[in-house]
Amino acid sequence: MNGSANPTDVQFEQVSIIDLIRYGGSRFNEAGLTFGHSYDNALDEATQLVLHALHLPHDLSPVYGASRVTAAEQAKVLALFQRRIDERVPAAYLTGEAWFAGLSFKSDRRALVPRSPIAELIPHGYEPWLGGREVERVLDLCTGSGCIAIATAHYHPHWQVDGVDINDDALSLAQENKQRLHADNVTLRKSDLFNQLQGQVYDLIVTNPPYVTNDETDALPQEYSHEPELGLRAGHDGLDLALKILRDAPDHLTENGLLICEVGEAEHALVALLPELPMAWVEFKVGQMGIFVVERADLVEHHAKIKALADAR
Repeated sequence: MNGSANPTDVQFEQVSIIDLIRYGGSRFNEAGLTFGHSYDNALDEATQLVLHALHLPHDLSPVYGASRVTAAEQAKVLALFQRRIDERVPAAYLTGEAWFAGLSFKSDRRALVPRSPIAELIPHGYEPWLGGREVERVLDLCTGSGCIAIATAHYHPHWQVDGVDINDDALSLAQENKQRLHADNVTLRKSDLFNQLQGQVYDLIVTNPPYVTNDETDALPQEYSHEPELGLRAGHDGLDLALKILRDAPDHLTENGLLICEVGEAEHALVALLPELPMAWVEFKVGQMGIFVVERADLVEHHAKIKALADAR
């Protein structure tokens, strides 16, 4: 078989689920696809596309891997593979679903594909970072699809969670996910960061704002072009929004409140700008991922310098 063969032209005999997964992984690697939207390798992404096309659960037991597929099912899978290769669309947009913190979210081009490492903190109630402090209200700033807000509300039903975004399209998707997961303790609000949240105070603010530099945004692989640029681009060093959040968060945190913020690769630029700010960088199972924790008291103590940096943007 020619290495550049079109998946839809290939004929199989007695094809199994695992055969299709192996074939998809090979073709994806051959095509040089980029994996950064929930999956980080070709085989995992091929697995999810195959299971979606066959209407099987995403965590299907490997015991079913040898199961044969019909010709019609095979054609459906191969067509999905071809779209992934030709259009460079993230798999979550092809399936309409992304898994985050163990929950199924609707995913489409109205918001970034859910993929923040913050998911790892949610089921454990953001411990040990909260240190056992009592939580009544939580804010998810730049909520996008609503994944952080809704997952937080799901695992902690006694918390009241606000999900805030500036974009109407993202908020409409978040509303659909709120209904999908019956997150009655979530309130969705439209606001440009904190600008429309006057008087709102929270015990915990969690935020995954845009943090990709202008140069990095311009150079991103084609897969990212299907996502709203509003959720990615954040100035020359990736900190345009993060600095404003650091500046204004104290006005919206309780006295012992905590801010958890994701800045990704912009971590180095932030530390260089604010070396004296005590930020604890979270270690995840896969290592450090550019997410820090900071106390309100420390934001207040260093407010003058933070404000000067943010105001200059």
